[in-house]
Amino acid sequence: MTDSKSPLPTSRNSDHFKDLNLSIFSKHLKFLDYNSMSEAVAEMGFNGIDLTLRPGGHVLPERVQDDLPKVTEAMKSFNLEPNMIVSNVKDANNPDHLKVLEVASNLGYKFYRPDLLTYTDDEAVLQVVEKAKTYLSSLEKLNEKFGITASYINLPGQFYGSSIWDLHQGLEGLSPKFIGSQYDITHASIEGGTNWEIGLKLIKPHINTLVIKDYIWTKKNGQWQFEYTPLGEGMIDFKKYFSLLKAYNINMPISIHTEYDLGGAESGGNPTIAHKDVFKRIKKDVTFLRQLWKEVNQ
Repeated sequence: MTDSKSPLPTSRNSDHFKDLNLSIFSKHLKFLDYNSMSEAVAEMGFNGIDLTLRPGGHVLPERVQDDLPKVTEAMKSFNLEPNMIVSNVKDANNPDHLKVLEVASNLGYKFYRPDLLTYTDDEAVLQVVEKAKTYLSSLEKLNEKFGITASYINLPGQFYGSSIWDLHQGLEGLSPKFIGSQYDITHASIEGGTNWEIGLKLIKPHINTLVIKDYIWTKKNGQWQFEYTPLGEGMIDFKKYFSLLKAYNINMPISIHTEYDLGGAESGGNPTIAHKDVFKRIKKDVTFLRQLWKEVNQ
């Protein structure tokens, strides 16, 4: 077992709140190669990249030994830190999944998002919750071995963790240094409505990374559905949210997800608009977050 790496921030004082550690979800820059992506990300004002290392991602799991060092080198050449990964890691006994964690940890990556569990008609709700406890516990042991941290995201819909209370039960008693919550305020708001503050208060001891996006509810073809927006143009009260993060002493690495209209880039496609316009829209989110964080922490 190794405990030499410290995935969680070591600074928990006033200096801890001076800056945000921002990465971009690389799904939105799938149209760029490693060097072009790293250059664009640095110019937009990010600290790093939340890299997709999964089937169809920037790095394919079967090529992790060859390609992850390449993208890491490209990132470092533009002063970006290897920090966050979105993976399909799920099985502590799968040698391919173990290899992903081994290579990522050796290259300095600190956090990865594991695969998700789902609720189905074949299992009772509480059966899934109990199964999740075993799943998360096995990942904790695995992560301690490799010196890396898992961040389980609260994705909306029929996913374990979307309600927050179930994820809290699964993480209870486990160390956020090795397994915790990748808290997504928008997903929490979509699922919890005006109750999201209670969920945040419940899960806060387990949060080790954050996801930021914004949204509104719209009615299309007679059906209500949520739609992502640029930051500050949707329903999330970021000033209130950031004030709570400060009150709870939470300043973890953040992954910005730009799921709104980027000419198709938001879905991982080749944009139909100029690349500079994609970057301009994303940079607006970065500026918004950094400015608001500064205001809240004055």
